[in-house]
Amino acid sequence: MKIALVHDYLTQRGGAERVFELLCKRFPDADIFTSLYDPERTIDLRDRIVKTTALQAIPGASRHFRMFAPLYFPAFRLLELDDYDLVFSSTTSFAKAVRTREDALHICFCHNITRFLWDTQTYLRGYKEYQMLSPLLEPIFHQMRRLDLHYASEPNVYVANSSTVAERIQRIYNRPASFINYPIDGSQFKFSDKKDDFYLVSCRLLSYKRVDIIVEAFNWLGWPLIVMGDGPERERLESIALDNITFIGHISDEERTRLFAKARMVIVAALEDYGLVPIEANFSGTPVVSFGAGGVLDTQIPGITGVFFERQTPDSVQAALLKAQDYDWDYRRIHQHAIDNFTQAAFFRKLDEFLNVTVGAPMAAALGLRCEPVPQR
Repeated sequence: MKIALVHDYLTQRGGAERVFELLCKRFPDADIFTSLYDPERTIDLRDRIVKTTALQAIPGASRHFRMFAPLYFPAFRLLELDDYDLVFSSTTSFAKAVRTREDALHICFCHNITRFLWDTQTYLRGYKEYQMLSPLLEPIFHQMRRLDLHYASEPNVYVANSSTVAERIQRIYNRPASFINYPIDGSQFKFSDKKDDFYLVSCRLLSYKRVDIIVEAFNWLGWPLIVMGDGPERERLESIALDNITFIGHISDEERTRLFAKARMVIVAALEDYGLVPIEANFSGTPVVSFGAGGVLDTQIPGITGVFFERQTPDSVQAALLKAQDYDWDYRRIHQHAIDNFTQAAFFRKLDEFLNVTVGAPMAAALGLRCEPVPQR
């Protein structure tokens, strides 16, 4: 059985690329395809051969890959995949458009819908070039949206990273999607059941992260809060924070690990598609107080790993924090929850279980799939 692994572009090292790296590990004999490849700036594929599109020959394309957005769909359509029985595409935009053999199985790991097409203002509002060129770009985006919907019908099966993204795939592409929560490297975090008297925020200081409502809540409570991270909102947030709130900016990985382990709780106020910070807190044995929408609905268990608040308001944050004070947290259980669900081993177990159901017995046997029970949350 021949397997192809296809990713949008391998020019950076983000969350989608790390998941693709896991697929490459799981299928070490599969052939790898992408539009553009820069081995110095992306995941380590060792000596694996990476087959690229014609875009690779354009000077500077791998560094300025966003400029070539209208060319990716035709580039992926020209890839030769007729020899492959099973194709995994890994995409936030374009790789789902690959042309496969009629009797082949195409499974799309869709990390998100094409955000710059379907949520353009939110996704591109920080790019001055878009604001200046939007009258010229919008007709192009209109045509690309039509193509995106058309090529979204190509995969046989969709897999998302969270129920939030699965719902988005259903709503925009009209395709059902299963979801498998992606893992993190838990070895970067240390468990501790000895907590110090401070609370923690860890994120980029951007407006949608809603750190402002956390600051206002702690202004009222007077409890010690450490805000880790930097961004354009920092100056404004510092101007409204009282003395019990400390902003520490960027810190070393070692100090970040220590703070996650020793914090009484980690606070998350953003609506995230998935969200890694709550999982990082859980690996550290630390409960999470979070806005109860989006990815945390998949990763957190109310009363076991944390507490949800219902509205993005200071009053709602305060109420959740006061409620959390009444719990007798089992820090080891919180840590075990992360191990059971968000390690690489857990991801591979869930992947094999999904594939056993999806591909059928003959193909599952050919793939040598393992199917062990997945721990229940």
